Amino acid sequence: MAIDNFTIQASSVMTVVSLTTFIGILWWTFSGRRNDDFAEAERIPFADEFLDAPPPSVTAQEMTETENRHV
Repeated sequence: MAIDNFTIQASSVMTVVSLTTFIGILWWTFSGRRNDDFAEAERIPFADEFLDAPPPSVTAQEMTETENRHV
């Protein structure tokens, strides 16, 4: 009987802790202080576009030859 009571109380405590953690994460995410950090994070996927393009000195013929060597 005592273990059943302990299990019920532990379950209730974990529910409250989980809910508090969830609300804390929501508060942290939507707080006004985080806008600058999130604005910077929004631009991360576009920051490496220059890596996708070949250097200006490489011709189309050289690119084709380089691609064929890797096949």
